[in-house]
Amino acid sequence: MTVLAPSDLRGVIPETRVRVGGRVRRQPHGGFQIADAFEAIEAVSETTPSEGCLVVVEGTVRNDRLESVRVLEQHNPLSTSFHESARLLDRGVGRSLRRRATVLRSMRAWFEERGFVEVETPQRVPSPGLDLHLDAIAADGAYLITSPEYQMKRLLVGGMPRIFQFTHCFRADERGPLHNSEFLMIEWYRAFSGIDDVIADTEALIAHVAMTATGSQSLHWRGRTVSVMPPFQRISVLEAFERWAHLDRDSVLSMAASDEDTYFRLLVEKVEPALAALPHAVVLHGFPSVHASLARCCPKDPMVCERFEVYAGGVELCNGFGELTDAREQRMRLVRDSADRREHGKEDYPIDERFLAAMEEGMPPSGGNALGVDRLIAMCLGVASIGQAMAFPDDWLNHDTRDRAGV
Repeated sequence: MTVLAPSDLRGVIPETRVRVGGRVRRQPHGGFQIADAFEAIEAVSETTPSEGCLVVVEGTVRNDRLESVRVLEQHNPLSTSFHESARLLDRGVGRSLRRRATVLRSMRAWFEERGFVEVETPQRVPSPGLDLHLDAIAADGAYLITSPEYQMKRLLVGGMPRIFQFTHCFRADERGPLHNSEFLMIEWYRAFSGIDDVIADTEALIAHVAMTATGSQSLHWRGRTVSVMPPFQRISVLEAFERWAHLDRDSVLSMAASDEDTYFRLLVEKVEPALAALPHAVVLHGFPSVHASLARCCPKDPMVCERFEVYAGGVELCNGFGELTDAREQRMRLVRDSADRREHGKEDYPIDERFLAAMEEGMPPSGGNALGVDRLIAMCLGVASIGQAMAFPDDWLNHDTRDRAGV
């Protein structure tokens, strides 16, 4: 007879005799439950096994419990503390992980149905990217990736037309309700496409994930309801600063170029709270070209670039580009970024020459996006932090904080 888990019993026909394996949880009235990470079922037996032991029992399913239970196996633990089982069942981590798995399957299917090929690229690379505001984690003479962008673009150069991947990315000193030093990213690229194609992908994907996870194209996040029904409202960065920071175009562009600290302070203090108050997701696009990163400048207005971010309920979910394909311009930007890192006293990562050599072969016009999976899942689950949507957030590294942090 197959041994079932407690969470397998929901569809079992009453009066069926079954075998069930799980962990014993004693009840105040003297009975006990058998539990897994998702559910616990009451067991009725003449004897009660020890708290926390692992058992295989045989019993009859009746009235949402197991009756006439006979213990077939009992494995007694060394510990009297059962933190892991309490964390997964009582704090809901197990149920969150099961819903997370459903979301990941649905995302993978969404891309495959549209002809994207799933790829895998290294997590340990010679250059993690030179963004001034991102710091990498060293790994035995190389670095853990902050993004798989360089490697995925080499695949575009090689002729792969539509690619995506789920990958764990690593960034030093990023911790908080919406940050973790290790997090799951989904990144995708379309060759011979542009920023509008990728924005459309993003809108459809987020709506699809919300529908899969909640049955609705609305997310309930921190006491608010946010619609993610496509199409999302589009607001340019210059328009947003004019509307909520009361600054004109020239002032914003000048500030972004010469007073970056003030620019980002106003973005955080004025623009982002206003975006958070909107009842629907929004595409923030047209960033100043000094913040283009690996995006191309807009042909009709080179002072801004083809970069966009999607905000929902104040949460930045992604960072997408109409991709820069000019190898000479890309080299100049990387040299400039390297100098900026040295000027600010940050580690000067090497320039990835194989990435630049690939671009010199000719990269097709492309659009790409990188979306934070943990953030999107946390919003779908309605939990306050991404740590509640992960198996082991950063706090698990510190045993002294495990109970307070809920991990």
